Amino acid sequence: MIVRTLARAAGRLPEPVACWLGRRVGDAMAAWPGRRRRTALDNLAVAFPQLAPAARRRLARASWQHLGLMSVELSRMLASPLDATLRTMTFDGLEHLEAAMKEHGRALLLTAHLGNWELLAASHRLTAYGLSIVVRSLDAAPLDALASELRRKTGVELIDKRGALRPVLDALRRGRLVGILMDQNATRHESVFVPFFSRMASTSKSMALVALRTRTPVVPVFTHREGRGRHRVVVEPALPWPAAKETEAAIVELTTRCNEAIERAVRRTPEQWLWSHRRWRTRPPAGSGP
Repeated sequence: MIVRTLARAAGRLPEPVACWLGRRVGDAMAAWPGRRRRTALDNLAVAFPQLAPAARRRLARASWQHLGLMSVELSRMLASPLDATLRTMTFDGLEHLEAAMKEHGRALLLTAHLGNWELLAASHRLTAYGLSIVVRSLDAAPLDALASELRRKTGVELIDKRGALRPVLDALRRGRLVGILMDQNATRHESVFVPFFSRMASTSKSMALVALRTRTPVVPVFTHREGRGRHRVVVEPALPWPAAKETEAAIVELTTRCNEAIERAVRRTPEQWLWSHRRWRTRPPAGSGP
């Protein structure tokens, strides 16, 4: 109740005040000592070793400010008609999605915790297609309830990550888009190790498994903030189909291409990625790679 009340109050602030507040919330997060701050700086050192420590600290602070801005943007989305949110969004590359749907009648959408990723749920209202998204419950119950409320407001179908395979296959059979965030560390039993920013990363193989099983194209879709209150959704061409014939090799090949697409998007706006997640937590067996 308290979290919802605060979110609705923030959502009713004038936009300049809300943006100022969001950045100050981000500054407070950046200054707060703890594991997530250290993780962000460690990750930036892996991804951008050529940057001086001071430059990485500035980038980390910008990423925290981005999260603060995201929080007030979502509060405004909660307090306003959905059309107001849709008016802040612009599409690039929609023809790539339309081509995939015309040829296959369904598509897997590859995305990441980049830009205001929650707005991607709303963006499907600017297309002609229904969207299902695979989600994981947040650890904090009040925040999870708020996130679910926001997502349902957009009209998306929610698929719980636990036991997601059957409902994902069903959604694809019904000709829907299925969105999956694929930029976080995966447990060893559900992953393959493929490069991400030149370091081997434990990466979920679920996207590749479903794509290969159903012959469904994987279409990368990312959102980037552009100035105050504006967001651009970028749809890329479907990823090339794996050349490998053997299933395990094809999974590795397609998962590698997924990580490459995510890395390219992060490099475009690195201050808008979730650097506080321990992306390289699960390590490959000794001697198998960096």
